[in-house]
Order: sequence, then C-alpha cells, then structure tokens
Amino acid sequence: MFTTAYSPQGWSRTVAPALLGAVLGCALQLQQSALSDRRIYVCFVLLALSTYALAALKNIAFSRRRLAPLFCIVAGLALGWGSTGLRAADFLSTALNPALEGRDVRVTGVVQGLPQSSEVGLRFTLRVEQAQRDGQAVELPARVAVGWYANGGSTGETVPAAVRAGERWALTLRLKAPHGSMNPHGFDYELWLWEQGIQATAYVRTSAKDLPPERLAQTWLAPVALARQVVRERILERVPDRRVAGLLTALVVGDQAALERNDWDVFRATGVSHLVSISGLHITLFAWGAAALIGFLWRRSGRLSLACPAATAAAWGGLLAACAYAVFSGWGLPAQRTCWMLATVTLLRASGLRWPWPQVWLLACAVVVAVDPWALLQPGFWLSFVAVGVLFASNSGASRAEPMPGEGTFYVKTWQLVCRRLGEQWGITLALAPLTLMVFGQVSVVGLLANVLAIPWVTLVLAPLALLGTVVPPGWDVAAWAAQGLWWWLGWLAQWPGASLSLPRAPMVWGLASMLGAFMLVLPWPWSARWLGLPLLLPVLWWQPEAPAPGAFTLLAPDIGQGNAVLVHTARHALLFDAGPRYSLESDAGNRVLVPLLRALDVQLDTLVLSHRDTDHVGGAPAVLALYPHAALLSSLEPSHPLQSLRASRRCEAGQAWEWDGVRFEVLHPRAEDYAQAAKSNAMSCVLRIAGAHGSALLAGDIEAAQEARLLQSVASGTVLKTDWLLVPHHGSKTSSSEAFVAAVAPSLAMVQAGYRNRFGHPAEPVLARYAQTGVSVLDSPHCGAMLWSSDAPAAWLCSRENQMRYWHHRVP
Repeated sequence: MFTTAYSPQGWSRTVAPALLGAVLGCALQLQQSALSDRRIYVCFVLLALSTYALAALKNIAFSRRRLAPLFCIVAGLALGWGSTGLRAADFLSTALNPALEGRDVRVTGVVQGLPQSSEVGLRFTLRVEQAQRDGQAVELPARVAVGWYANGGSTGETVPAAVRAGERWALTLRLKAPHGSMNPHGFDYELWLWEQGIQATAYVRTSAKDLPPERLAQTWLAPVALARQVVRERILERVPDRRVAGLLTALVVGDQAALERNDWDVFRATGVSHLVSISGLHITLFAWGAAALIGFLWRRSGRLSLACPAATAAAWGGLLAACAYAVFSGWGLPAQRTCWMLATVTLLRASGLRWPWPQVWLLACAVVVAVDPWALLQPGFWLSFVAVGVLFASNSGASRAEPMPGEGTFYVKTWQLVCRRLGEQWGITLALAPLTLMVFGQVSVVGLLANVLAIPWVTLVLAPLALLGTVVPPGWDVAAWAAQGLWWWLGWLAQWPGASLSLPRAPMVWGLASMLGAFMLVLPWPWSARWLGLPLLLPVLWWQPEAPAPGAFTLLAPDIGQGNAVLVHTARHALLFDAGPRYSLESDAGNRVLVPLLRALDVQLDTLVLSHRDTDHVGGAPAVLALYPHAALLSSLEPSHPLQSLRASRRCEAGQAWEWDGVRFEVLHPRAEDYAQAAKSNAMSCVLRIAGAHGSALLAGDIEAAQEARLLQSVASGTVLKTDWLLVPHHGSKTSSSEAFVAAVAPSLAMVQAGYRNRFGHPAEPVLARYAQTGVSVLDSPHCGAMLWSSDAPAAWLCSRENQMRYWHHRVP
C-alpha cells in the first residue's frame, strides 16, 4: 500500500482517509469540556499507529483493499484525537498555580513581541526567566501578558518612556489566571490567549512597598520584534497623518493598534479587513505576487532559466518571500498557518506530484491542523482556507481555457486575464459571504467592487512601497499617497446606502449548509449542477431567532465585566437597561460586547435605559446609540451630561409605566422631586420592574440602602417589589441589599454583574450571606458568563460559561 499511496488511486485508498480522519479527530477533541486522563490519549496514539501499520501489511486478512480506507480513517481519528489531547494536557500542566492569583511576585523576564502603548499605560508579553515570592522561588507559566498602567498601584508613578522588545526587566507583578468574558457569539479571549501560549495575566505593581521596576539589560533574544518596533517608530515619525501611518504600520509590521475603531468600521463595511490584517489571504496574495514578479524576471535571463525552470524558481521564491514577510509582520497565527499551507503545496509540486485540487486542499488543511489543532476554532482559518480553496478550484478549471502561447493578441490575453481575476474575486466573495455572516453577522454588499481595486492596489502597490520604506524612507512618502487614495476609494464606497448587510446569526447547521451551497456555486461545474447550491443559501438568509410569546419576556445579562447591561425582549420589542463600562479611550462594552451581540441576535432596540451617570453603566452607550438612531433614551442623566448631545433623554420618574406585548414596565425610582436635590449618582439610579403573565424581574441599578428603604415605604401605596428575578443592586456592594429589601423582593434568582477579581470586592460576602439565608440562588458574571432567563420558566436559567465550557476556559474557584 505504501508503494501506491502517492498515486491518485493509492491516495484515495489510504492517505486521504487518514488525513480526513486526523482532522476530524482534532475537531472532536476540541469539543471536550475537560481533558481526559493523559494515559487515555497515549493509548489512542498507540492505537492509531498500530492500526495504520496493520492496514498496510498485505499479509493481514483485514487489510484487503476495500477495508483499507476504513482502517485508515479510524487510525486518523485516533491519532488526531489523542495527539491533540496530549498537547493540551502538556500545556495545561504548566498553568498558573491558583494559590498565586492576586499575589505579588518578583519576576525577571524578557519582553517579547511589540509593546503596545495607550492612554492608560503599556501592554506587552513577558517571557519569564525566574520568579520569587517572599524570597522563595516559585514556578510561573513561560509567558505572561503584562499591563503596566499609569499609576501602577497607588503612588502615581508613570510607565517608562519606552519598553523595548528584547529588554530584560525585573518587575513586581500581581498575577491572575486568564479570564475573559463569555457571551453568545462573542470573542473567545481565553482561547486566543491559549493559542498565544499565555497562561497568566498580570499588572505591574509600583506602590511604595513594592520593589521598583528595574531595566536590567537589552538582549538580542527578540531581534525581529526589536526591528519591527524600530520600523514602527520611524513610520509614526515620518508620516504625520495618524490614519495613514496606522495603515502603513499594520501592513509592514502587522501592528494594528494604531488603527482607529472608525477605520475598522470602514474596512468591515467594504469587506477589505483581510487586506489590513496580516491574514491568510493577504499572505497568499503576497506570495503569488512575489512569485509572479520573480518568474517574470527569471524568464528574462537565459542562464537562470537553464539552471532552474522559471516556474520552480517563482514557486520557491514566492514561498520564501511570504515567509519572510510573515516573520517580519509578527509571525502571527494566521500568517503561520498560511506559510505552512503554502509550503505544503510548494513541496507537493516540487516533488512532481500532480494531485487534483481537492486532495491538495485536504493535505494542506491536515498539515495546518497538525501544527495548530486549535486553528479549527478560529474564523480566520476558515476564511483563508475557503478563499484558497476557491482559488484552487478556479485555477484548475481555468487552466484548460487559457490560450496556448502565441494564441491571440496581447489585448485578447490581457482581457482574458482580467476576466479570470474578476471571476476569481467574484468566487471568493460569494463563497465567503455565508461564512462572514456566520462569524461577524454582516457581509459587505460592496465588497466585490471594493476588492477589485483594493486587492491589486494593496498587494502590488501599497504593501511593496511600504516595505520599500524600511530601506529607503522616502518610499513611505509615496506609500502614504497611495494609502490616501485607498482611503478615498473605501470611504466613498462605505457611504453608499446599504453598503453592508446585517442578518441574525443562524444555527451552525444552517451556516454549514449555506457555506456548502456557496462553494457549489463557484466550483467549475456545469451550471446545471451549480444551481443545486442555491437552495442551501436560503435558510441562513431567512432564519430569524425565536421571539417570546405574548405576555412573556426574556432577560439576557451579558458578561461585560464590572458594570451593568441587561437586554429585555418581548414578542415584538426590546429594551436595554444600561450599556456597560468603558474600558479605555479606545474600548468600551458597547463596541466590544453589546453591538456584536445585538447584531447577532437581530435586535431592533426600542428603548435604552441608562440608570445613572457612572461610567460602568453608560460607557457603552455611544456605540449603542449610534447603532440605533431611532431608539428612545430614558435616564436620570443631568442636562449637561455629554450623552445628552448625542440623544436627548427623557427623565425616568417613579410612576412611569407602559406595556409591550402583554408585558408591563414600571419605573419605581427616582421620584420627580429627587432631580431638584444634589444627590450622588447612585441615589439617582433608575429602578425598573417588569411583569409578564408568569414571571417578573426587578432591575435595581446602583441604589443603596437609603433608596431601598424608600422603595419599601412605597409598598404601602401599592408598589409591588416581590419579583422572580433580581439584578442585585450595586453589583453586590455591602452598601446595598439590606435584609429588609432582600426579604421584601424575595426573588428566586439574583444576578450579580461584576468583573472577575474586581478591585471593589463585589459581591461582598455579607451580601451573599443575606441572599443565602433567604434561599435565593445567586449567580455572578465570573462564574456564569452571560445569563439567559425567561419569564415563562422562572425557575430555570442558562449560563454561557457552563454551556460553552471547554478545557482551555478558566474554571473560577
């Protein structure tokens, strides 16, 4: 069998089933919520090797040709599942010791990668060399993500003027296990850290009682990262336009931090984000462009062409150029995966093998997954892999239609080449549309038109000029001019009405069906066969999330960290109570969590309620208001608050009430006369009670004991406080949730929205004890993630962290 494995017949009998089984085995292992015993993984690997060996022996009865594929796919499944589990177990064995969480440790290490600066400080990755606590050596994970903030603790010390890649530092760090938000359709931050090899996060302590940070030496342990940092600084110094400088920095060194949020909005609306990120498609196009240039120049030399065929030189030259570019741009995971894929295809062709494109595609996929099994969970992998598959398919189909050398005029050949490239781009755009909808909840309608010019402009003009500037700095001036032209083109397209289409994210089964249908439409098949893919696209376009029945409502409390945000859904209406915190000048809960979630759920927001002015409640409001220009705003904000300039709000006052779809909404606090008094912001929190046919909820904002006492007094005048679901006041602060209030509300379920290991200590232990004494089930964001509750089933709830738990996720003590 081994002698025939590399023939098309041998491939289909042995190699293809083994590779397919290995990929499927990896995918199955990634579904584990907890790792199995290490010995089980070892057994599966041994089983795989022995099974394939037995299937290859011709003198074994069960190795008959018709049974060989079955044995090979079983062996592949066992090998993929076992090897991935072994790697995961090895990595998890070096995780941060829970006893070190929240502790200060003196760490010596070397700065890796590009340090990122912001208005609040620095972020960088530290490769740990040694660590001590109280004079005793302790074991830490090899890589730690470090934040160095402007006040570092309590002394007001600022971060140093510059932290360079490759520098060795001695720092006092307060450690924490990797923990990110867990929301439906949300970004898996913990998986991202896992793939980066990071198993702890920390921030630098610079208080008076801590040893001061100490720069020990500049090493040469990160030469590429240091060169990238120098190039980034020179680009920012030479190009005055921050927007253009950010684009050039992203293209040259892979640093996208300089790009503003509005810039990414333009890229997404026009479908060119893949050209700005150092993505798989970007690296592939760069490799093809480099190969075309090398081949063109190579053919101009008869001596070189005799020494080595131009096609071979172009293929290897394109691969080396792509790898060099990927390394200099940061060797990110998408770039790594693409380089492995390109290397596989190049080696296959160099060996003289001419397999059909589906077989080459499968081999490249298996190699990439073998190097990085967790790539199967990354949208970037599928976006680039599907795009490359379309290019494979279109090339295989188009090669038969290309004119022979000497056939046709120069203009005819040029026209055929242009038509072919347009066809390829149309195929990529169509094939990626369902996947883009599944991942991002929106797809660019003008993407084809934008990419027709943007791809060659960026790949053949802008990126080469930007890279040339690293050697000849005036190249950046020319590149800046080219970037301005690109901005003009993209900005014009992004302003078109309906430039992008947003749809709710359909279930996975419909998403996979739509991707298959789109791929069928672009394959080089007869149109009678292609049209069969069209019906597969319809479910993902028509699917709508199920709405509550009349008289019922649902509550979704997203995992937004230290802050409040609760989405209320009735049969035909939606209300958002608070909009979460602001994390920094560039980031808030609105853009990072709420807007993607609202789009994915296809929410048509009617009202935004902002309980009070604290930033952990209104930080994400600008993004939400921008997404819903017609939504009403109800709040206790003062007239001079900056948000009033974005949308004039109506005061929330006790006694206000309305009804949506058989569900009653009633404002219980503050009173109208409270606005005439100077009160602290928590005292002015809007309190909203929601009552359906079978259940009720109370959203209490940040009220404290005094306001709770007033609500208790209002019970005599007919106010109803008894409820099934309670948003715990003030995130579980000990200044709220008085015994009388908890007894009067008597909820079945209480939800605390708070950040993991937040500096306020929310929720306080005495508060949790009060709820426990009355038999109330209390959930919190760090343990639950996003929480979903329905008034139709008030005794039940769903926690995203429980439902989506995988072995790389943090298990909160």
